[in-house]
Amino acid sequence: MTSRSTTAHTFSPTLLLLILFFASAREEDDTTFAVGSTSSSTWSSFVLQLCDTLAPFCGVLCFLAPLPTIRQISRDKSVGFLPLLPYSSMLSNSFVWVMYGLLKDAPSVWGSNVFGVILGAYYFVTFAKHCGPMSNNLPGTVGQHLRGASLVILFNLVLAFWKKDDIIGKEGVFFCIILFASPLAALKQVIVSQSAASIPLPFTVACFINCFLWSIVGVFKMSDFNIYFPNLLGLSCSVVQLSLKAVYGNKTKSDLPK
Repeated sequence: MTSRSTTAHTFSPTLLLLILFFASAREEDDTTFAVGSTSSSTWSSFVLQLCDTLAPFCGVLCFLAPLPTIRQISRDKSVGFLPLLPYSSMLSNSFVWVMYGLLKDAPSVWGSNVFGVILGAYYFVTFAKHCGPMSNNLPGTVGQHLRGASLVILFNLVLAFWKKDDIIGKEGVFFCIILFASPLAALKQVIVSQSAASIPLPFTVACFINCFLWSIVGVFKMSDFNIYFPNLLGLSCSVVQLSLKAVYGNKTKSDLPK
């Protein structure tokens, strides 16, 4: 009887100490997990904020990419066989996104695209100044491009007045699909010629980074289909072009095996 009582009294404090030990260990684990979750959340927020900050700047860099070409046109006083479509499209597309960003109260969207409107207009005017009046390889004529861009601007001003941001957003997606799909038309020639010299590496890399950043912001911060879908599409197109650049390089006909 005495032995059992002594064992019981000895066991009880031991059991209590074990329970307290495991309880404190579990509390410590929960605290560690909470701290880890908070740390992970803080890190994710930092990365997301960084992407949101860098995305507009990368967008502006993409708008600046045609500047050397335009300067060359000014020096040569001729556009050669270059098309006007990239510049009229930049002007129209950027204006659409300015309207969308203003209606959505998204400064990072409309702020970067204001530069697209200004630079697009500058590129358009400079190109038209040195383009022959009968040129039809733009495609179309300068007058047709001017009327088309003016119609887009007027149409979106009306939509913005009526607060039709969703229609403007879908229109922006449509423009982006055309802009991102147009380089893919030339990829067949790259494969046939086995030369990726026609793919501008700096511009393609800038587009890749720009579309990557806007995809992150569009999905995780804005949750906006009109933002992330066209940029995911542009990201895919950039990956394809960079892959072809890595495979074929800048080979010329003389470099190819006979």
